[in-house]
Amino acid sequence: MRRTVMVLTLGATLMGTGLAAAQALPVPGVDPARDVPGAKEMPNPNVAHKVVFDLATANPKDAKVHPMLQAVARYVNTLAKTGVPAASRKVALVFHQGSTDYILRNDAYKARHEGQDNPNLPMIQALKQAGVDFRVCGQAALGRKIDPKDITPEVQLDLWALTTIIALQQQGYVLVAP
Repeated sequence: MRRTVMVLTLGATLMGTGLAAAQALPVPGVDPARDVPGAKEMPNPNVAHKVVFDLATANPKDAKVHPMLQAVARYVNTLAKTGVPAASRKVALVFHQGSTDYILRNDAYKARHEGQDNPNLPMIQALKQAGVDFRVCGQAALGRKIDPKDITPEVQLDLWALTTIIALQQQGYVLVAP
């Protein structure tokens, strides 16, 4: 009986720890990369992880949230899971070309998309809460006739995606582009 109680207590403790760890991930609802026993290359918690993601495409057909936003969320959660502190997670994403409408506030998006909600806005908001820096190409915004007041507050309006990506790379960010 005593052994059963100890096993149950240990199991509950381990489950509780696992739940606490899962809740501690910066982007809720997105799984980090799965553990790979024996993996050699792992995120180093002692260095700054400076990464800029280039998002220039529209959502693939039938995708609710753009796969690149999902990948960024998975990356951020993987860094957190492997012990990289929040201050060392320097992640940016630049919207331009076919992705420009995703930076719109929901009401502005609905006006352009037959009353449909912006499917990417909740993920953008969750990622921003997790520390991701969002930028949008000003040239693309002009081309799409986007009024700056219609841009969601999570996103910074820059001159041009090219100048933003180059500036971030000059600051040591690594470019991830499809």
